[in-house]
Amino acid sequence: MSTVFLDIDTQLDFLYPAGALYVPGAEQLIPTLARLTNYAEAHGIPLVSTVDAHAENDREFQSWPKHCVAGATGQHKAAATLLGSNAVIPNRPEGFAVPNAHQFIIEKQTVDAFQTHTIVHLLQALNPDRFVVYGVVTEICVLHAVRGLFQFCKPIAVVTDAIRELTGSACHQAFGEMRAGGASLTTSSEVLP
Repeated sequence: MSTVFLDIDTQLDFLYPAGALYVPGAEQLIPTLARLTNYAEAHGIPLVSTVDAHAENDREFQSWPKHCVAGATGQHKAAATLLGSNAVIPNRPEGFAVPNAHQFIIEKQTVDAFQTHTIVHLLQALNPDRFVVYGVVTEICVLHAVRGLFQFCKPIAVVTDAIRELTGSACHQAFGEMRAGGASLTTSSEVLP
């Protein structure tokens, strides 16, 4: 069974207390994120990573504090979530050839990666039998990613010890929606034998 790992927004601005939109406790995910990243590399599992890449005056800053400005330190991915063989895919309307890489870094400007021009094309080209999803924030970007994956009608596993939420009640609702759509909740120990 072929698998794609989806690593959602594991960027410095979200994962660390000094980040512009720090998710409380997210830095505790780093060891688990590193294990998932290393496992994907060791087993030839494609790693699709989404990243916010905002312009200085991005529309999203009307709803959220300024964060993940393209090229700024906070926009970078945590080192534990990066592979040496990676390709950054900007959010542009023109088509693209799928690069020869192990990690595909999809740039986005909204909370929903499926509003980019690129992610559907990439996932169709990779054509996995199942998806494994993790990252931040559970009830926002992770939930949007899972919603987008439902269109592929393939198994989706959400790694609950590799995600972090802002509020417990919103996380509970997000999990309910994910399960109702057919996603399963799992742990890294079940994904990584």
